[in-house]
Amino acid sequence: MNRNKTNTALSATALKQAVRESFIKLNPAVMIKNPVMFVVEAGTVIVLLMVIFPGLFQSQDTMGFNIAVFLILLFTLLFANFAEAIAEGRGKAQASSLKKSKQDMNANKLIGEFIAVVSSTELRKGDVVIVSQGEMIPGDGEVIAGLASVDESAITGESAPVIKEAGGDFSSVTGGTRVVSDQIKVRMTSEPGQSFIDRMIALVEGAKRQKTPNEIALNTLLISLTIIFLIVVVTLAPIAGYLGIELEVPILIALLVCLIPTTIGGLLSAIGIAGMDRVTQFNVLAMSGKAVEAAGDINTMILDKTGTITFGNRMASELVPVIGSSIEAFSEWAAISSLMDETPEGRSVLEWMKKQGMSYDAGLAAGGALVAFKAETRMSGMDLADGRRVRKGAVDAVRKWVVAQGGTIPPDLEQISNTIATLGGTPLAVAVDNRLFGVIYLKDTVKPGMKERFDQLREMGIKTIMCTGDNPLTAATIAREAGVDDFIAEAKPEDKIAVIRREQAEGKMVAMTGDGTNDAPALAQADVGLAMNSGTIAAKEAANMVDLDSDPSKIIEVVAIGKQLLMTRGALTTFSIANDIAKYFAIIPAMFMLAIPEMGALNMMKLGSPLSAILSALIFNAIIIPLLIPLAIRGVAYKPMSASKLLSRNVFIYGLGGVIAPFVGIKLIDFAVHLWI
Repeated sequence: MNRNKTNTALSATALKQAVRESFIKLNPAVMIKNPVMFVVEAGTVIVLLMVIFPGLFQSQDTMGFNIAVFLILLFTLLFANFAEAIAEGRGKAQASSLKKSKQDMNANKLIGEFIAVVSSTELRKGDVVIVSQGEMIPGDGEVIAGLASVDESAITGESAPVIKEAGGDFSSVTGGTRVVSDQIKVRMTSEPGQSFIDRMIALVEGAKRQKTPNEIALNTLLISLTIIFLIVVVTLAPIAGYLGIELEVPILIALLVCLIPTTIGGLLSAIGIAGMDRVTQFNVLAMSGKAVEAAGDINTMILDKTGTITFGNRMASELVPVIGSSIEAFSEWAAISSLMDETPEGRSVLEWMKKQGMSYDAGLAAGGALVAFKAETRMSGMDLADGRRVRKGAVDAVRKWVVAQGGTIPPDLEQISNTIATLGGTPLAVAVDNRLFGVIYLKDTVKPGMKERFDQLREMGIKTIMCTGDNPLTAATIAREAGVDDFIAEAKPEDKIAVIRREQAEGKMVAMTGDGTNDAPALAQADVGLAMNSGTIAAKEAANMVDLDSDPSKIIEVVAIGKQLLMTRGALTTFSIANDIAKYFAIIPAMFMLAIPEMGALNMMKLGSPLSAILSALIFNAIIIPLLIPLAIRGVAYKPMSASKLLSRNVFIYGLGGVIAPFVGIKLIDFAVHLWI
């Protein structure tokens, strides 16, 4: 997969654009969306007015201090805006690469029996186009005739082309992808400007991003803390006056900015944007930040079997020779019967032999003629140049053919074929003239690495349930091989919805992966619906996430990112509040120590003076935001562990760190500031 796009946010152009955006975002209409930083901006404007008009608010001649406060507040705002701009810049850089694949192109529109060359912008939903080898697919659509290999690397980053064909779950095609072989007839399923890639561009640019419930709740908390500290600071003025201490307006504003949760307030938006961006880095398109956040709380994972856990094609799993035949002889004739068989089943026989290290004499097929599969014979094979005839097909069909040649049927043939059928597999017999050599065991094969991936989900505390329309015995076999926790056999679409609702009724968050039209209702019902990009349009429309690589195990990355998003927000909130507590004990004692000598015991930092204490805390408050930007963008590292251990770990690292950092940082800054003052 192409991961180079993850580095785009660090390019010089992106940084330059982020700096520019930092100033543009100073617009009050933009800042008011972040109430905490809007309070900082209001304070910045007031201090600026006092710098321009020194006599305002009966200020004394403290021009140098006022200028310093103004500059520090301005940089605090710019740093907060810079964090958000960097996060947005990553999405915009990705959108730029997507826009390159979205271009106005010509399309071969089918009008009756004639083909008219039109611009792709003229196509409408329902129009039919012909797309041949080397041509771009002009818009989202569904293959209604033909079969072709399609290069989707412009969308997914993967170089391997995928097969698209009419009917089934692999008929959906995306505008901007290229046909690399054959020809297909495509019916358009979207209007201009409403294609899948258009939605991708809008989403990765953040145009439709909405705050998640947790983000809204945290915003409410931050606003509440801001109001509380605003009241505290306002009441400090008369208290200080009573004690004979005159607190200038810039000092009160600086004190307010130091005490309100500016750190998390400045980084909150960046964290949310970065959460959506991180799933995009894994080629998963999240329709909202809410979906990413919900993934972090998933308890149950529902998976469709065919095309999700398994490849969806019958593939050779074993070659079983009958009595009187050796595995070497049988495998050679199985290979000869499959040499010219271009079906997935035929190719899988050769692939299975290659994996087993088995060889065969391809020269036997030299000069031979292919016998194509026919519905009436239910067999295929080859007529060799030396007169021998090789056949492969349904067991009963091959049995009749062998008998017709005067051959005899091995006594264990029926038992072998019945065993394979009972396990949910498909038995194919192979014979040469009047002798039957063995049975090929075809089955829907579990995708590589699925068992290990499900083990990871189990470590995360997530239960996996496989849903399939297969009989219970076949379902049990696949479930055992894949390593899922439970399965539902002979499942209909309503059964999938029922199991999701049952889990949700127990208070669990449920995720669902699928690729077929029959999965669409369940994808819509689930808290997190992850559709495969190779699947149907109905599935992608119903889901709130689309995996562009069509890898169902990708849900592990999505869950980890969701947990990482929640952890990052919680960790930085803990750090920010701990910071505020430390700053409170740094500033207040230094301010009131002269009037109340007893407060000297609380002046643990031994700061130089009240003014240096204020400036030092304000400077620390400003510089901590850019220092935390990489953490907000990258996210806190996630390791599977229990919620209690996770909480203890975060409180220890970010809570204790949030208390210690200001004590060290403010003291060092105060040393330099005190020399300047």
